Amino acid sequence: MRRRVQRIHRQGGTRRRPRGPFVNQEGQSLTDRGSKGGIVAAANGNGFVGPGHNAIQTDLSGQDWLVYHAIPADDPDFPSVSGGGGRLAALSKRPLMIDRLDWIGGWPVLRAGAGPSSGEQSAPVTQAAAGSNFNDAIPPEWVPAGAGVGEWTVTQVPDAQGVLSQAGSPTQPSLFVQAAPVSDDRRIEGDLRLPQAGDTGSVGLVISDRGPQNRVVAWLDRGRRALVVSVTDRGNTTETSAPLPASFDLGSWHTVSAELRGTSLSVDVSADRLRDPQAVVRTSLPDTPAPGRIGAASLNAPGQADNISAAPLYQPVTERMSDPVLGDLKPAYSDEFNATGRPESSDPSWGWVRGTSAAASESGGALTWSTQSADLYNANNTGSVLLRDAPEGDFAVETKLDFTGTNPAQQAGIVLYENDDRYLKLVHSVLPINRIPGAVTHQTEFGKEGERSTTTPPRPVFNGPMFGGPPAGTTWLRLVYHYDAAHQEHDVRMASSTDGTHWVWGGTWSLPMRGKLRVGLVSMGGAGAVASFDYVRTYGLVSR
Repeated sequence: MRRRVQRIHRQGGTRRRPRGPFVNQEGQSLTDRGSKGGIVAAANGNGFVGPGHNAIQTDLSGQDWLVYHAIPADDPDFPSVSGGGGRLAALSKRPLMIDRLDWIGGWPVLRAGAGPSSGEQSAPVTQAAAGSNFNDAIPPEWVPAGAGVGEWTVTQVPDAQGVLSQAGSPTQPSLFVQAAPVSDDRRIEGDLRLPQAGDTGSVGLVISDRGPQNRVVAWLDRGRRALVVSVTDRGNTTETSAPLPASFDLGSWHTVSAELRGTSLSVDVSADRLRDPQAVVRTSLPDTPAPGRIGAASLNAPGQADNISAAPLYQPVTERMSDPVLGDLKPAYSDEFNATGRPESSDPSWGWVRGTSAAASESGGALTWSTQSADLYNANNTGSVLLRDAPEGDFAVETKLDFTGTNPAQQAGIVLYENDDRYLKLVHSVLPINRIPGAVTHQTEFGKEGERSTTTPPRPVFNGPMFGGPPAGTTWLRLVYHYDAAHQEHDVRMASSTDGTHWVWGGTWSLPMRGKLRVGLVSMGGAGAVASFDYVRTYGLVSR
């Protein structure tokens, strides 16, 4: 009876040590079976579903970007094709997407919480304000500096093309800089290496040069096996360093990046520019720096540099977009279940789809409903649905659920229902664990059933599920409804809580509007469990 589970969002996790434990924003270990919180990218009603299969890229300003794909909801499939293994059908279209990735409170957040975008957005910074890739001759605006001797030339290197190379082993720093200075908050980066073997020598990224009395250089120092940031101010030099890993090979290319914001300077070195630094140095400058020149430096060994750039430093986003805010309770569309007997007897606003077999009754301030050996899934529309009208306009519906499910497929929760083939359902469900006989996991599961636009005639397909925060013995479930007039769609977003106060917000499912949705409850998926609904409350939404 149970369908294969497909994850269609991406989680974020963090740790204090490389070996973990990794936890999500709720402090739950990512190895827990029910860990599905900390969602970074989920469908949000923008016309695309299934965002994922992502990578991270950093632009020249230091801003991170999430590169991923998603499926266009109104045109999801390629035509069937024939291949060597036979005919292939239902191949999804997955256009490439890119969106700004913010770090708020130490956590990855896509577009401050707005999620995947559609339409025009600000682009990554891919053109430097200053610098060179040295693929041809040395640009005429680059000049030598420093006390060290040794000619700087462009050398052709396999794969890297032209690189800036210093000849000799100067005993004083030999610099090669771009004559025009850069100013304000900025990010400077360059690829560095020491091509010749040895026990000593340093190659450096010049962050700011205004002459030997005022200079900032980040060195990869082979003798000290360290990333060393040297700050010379009015002739006084201070150094701050961080050790390099024992496996660090200075003969290989590494990227050194420096971010200067006010007087705060952060420098890191990595192998691939993917925010995985092998050493980090943070220090402060004595004063807000004046405009300075960028470039490369070499000391006690021939150094090489490439792809030196400077760009205005990105402005970090530090606050999340606010989640939906509930407004006033709508009593006419709510029920505290304070009566006794069948729910439709005490409140005629309730009605049933296939309700005669539903063992549901009110007592003690709750609606108790034993799970049915039935389902609401594609052609298997045998489960009962308890329904009442939804209000006009946007709204939120919430329930507090106690659930004792123990067997795979058992589930209970809330639904926004048009008919058996068009609904959105948020449940506490019990799912089997693949390849572990008898093992189960509890999930907050948000599913949708609706017609697939590329089938002829359109055929109802169960899409899902999206997962939310972990459920508990008592779980609060919430669906927030918005009518998207521009696209004539129902947009429904999920949230869940284990204390009724802190909510984990998940993704949004959309359905083209055909008819009105009604508010409902379900308890199904296999006999033997009990769902107890403390209330159903419907609220308006606060406009933002």
